[in-house]
Amino acid sequence: MRILITGTEGYIGSVMGPKIAELGHDVVGLDSGFYREGWLYNTKYSYLPPCVGKDIRHITTDDLKGFEAVVHLAELSNDPLGQLHEAVTYQINHAGSVELAKKCKAAGVSRFVYTSSCSVYGVGSDDFKSEESEPNPQTAYARCKVLVEQDVSKLADDSFSPTFLRNATAFGLSPRMRFDIVLNNLAGLAWTTKEIRMISDGSPWRPLVHVLDICDAVACTLDAPRTVVHNEVINVGDSGQNYRVREIAQIVSDAFPGCGLTMGSSNGDNRSYRVSFDKIKTLFPKFKCRRDATAGAHQFRELFERIQMPADVFEFRAFTRLKQIEHLINTGQVDQGLFWR
Repeated sequence: MRILITGTEGYIGSVMGPKIAELGHDVVGLDSGFYREGWLYNTKYSYLPPCVGKDIRHITTDDLKGFEAVVHLAELSNDPLGQLHEAVTYQINHAGSVELAKKCKAAGVSRFVYTSSCSVYGVGSDDFKSEESEPNPQTAYARCKVLVEQDVSKLADDSFSPTFLRNATAFGLSPRMRFDIVLNNLAGLAWTTKEIRMISDGSPWRPLVHVLDICDAVACTLDAPRTVVHNEVINVGDSGQNYRVREIAQIVSDAFPGCGLTMGSSNGDNRSYRVSFDKIKTLFPKFKCRRDATAGAHQFRELFERIQMPADVFEFRAFTRLKQIEHLINTGQVDQGLFWR
């Protein structure tokens, strides 16, 4: 298939582009370039898909002609960024994504794979949330995910087939690293400070999924018969990889010899959700999450040892979404609407 992947210069996209191309697809990337400065290590891949430098709000129908599928990753990612720039988050993540889907349909793109998030479940009991559970988003980022799912699903017809992949919280190695997501951040702290200090008691639940397993789920979606994935919402992860945050901290601490771990008592973050991933196993019998939190923590330790990562690299702004966007605004490189000047 000829596939456009938006966000190929981001944390997931910089891994996904080469992985999907490796399967034999003709891949073209698209990215605004906000995080281009961050590159943590070199990869084994000799092929990087060509990338068009463009904001998704500027994509035209003509840009999309000739593609059989679009995988849409390019949004403002994470809750703190969404809270600080809420209006722009809605412009890009909600309105921008829905307009992109409409233009895909007008251009004759038959498959549209949208990367949603399990954060739509927000706050819940210890019960497992499934695709049929009522969303309870707590942040602008999560609310936008729900709105895009609702609005794009209305576009589905015989010629346009969207699929909504609700990813668990991502972790794992990527050249364009993110150190502002839970396991990745804890691994960086363990390496650079030899100590993990938790402010909270770590009781909230989080489902985790390795970035390469997200890539595998997208590949399965693209390869599946249209009737299997048409207008479907699918949680991406493994039911056995629902962890309490304190369990993630312990796993990371154990992977880094000499790393201390202390727990706090407060619990300011009320987001807590356990997620069922039975549906993805039913739809894609060959899909399997092959990397758990323990494997991910050890991968980080091995990488940090190999590149001898110093603390200033861990703290580099391009590896934290909020820091980088604030830098681009404060230095006048982008305006308040996050358009390049």
